[in-house]
Amino acid sequence: MDITEIIQHQHDEQRRQFAVLEEWSRDDTEGLAALWGRLAIFLELHAEAEERYFYPELVKIGSGGADAESVGEEVEDAIHDHNEIRDAVGRANAAKTGSDEWWTAVVDANVHNSNHMGEEERQDLGDFRQRASLQLRHDIAVAFLRYMAQHAADGITPKDKDPEKYVEAKEEAPPTALAKKAARQDGGVPDEPADDAPSKKSSPDLQE
Repeated sequence: MDITEIIQHQHDEQRRQFAVLEEWSRDDTEGLAALWGRLAIFLELHAEAEERYFYPELVKIGSGGADAESVGEEVEDAIHDHNEIRDAVGRANAAKTGSDEWWTAVVDANVHNSNHMGEEERQDLGDFRQRASLQLRHDIAVAFLRYMAQHAADGITPKDKDPEKYVEAKEEAPPTALAKKAARQDGGVPDEPADDAPSKKSSPDLQE
């Protein structure tokens, strides 16, 4: 297993579930509510699992991928995106299923999520593929999927995070248990990239 592949696959599934909602009969509000309830849980669990297991390791070893200025900038953007998605999901959950207010919130969630996934795929995932060992990528995937499976039935309570404080805390934190385990198995050093070369960048005019 590889966390970058797991995240990519889950992004594809999120796109598919939003597409199903768009095609569903507008009159079947019971069906819409069931489909949305499943997707809302999925979106929050995916975001929280990234924040618990993926971004803490990326902050330590990333260098900023593609058009990101730095690893700190790409992770701050991701946390900010998650907060926007949570806001839209919360508005949809508070609205009457199938109402104009509900659809607006659902579409807002789709827009925020789509923008986030595209940026994360070219920056965060690309950065991690180039810097993390295969062992670390596997160990994160196991922890990530385990967490999501444990909470898949009932979901979790959404909680926004301050992007700057999040990155600062992860930068200053000691090596995680996952990083230590991977380093022992690889014979490496925790919180050091498997490859010292920085991740490949876009041309400067495309960098934010």
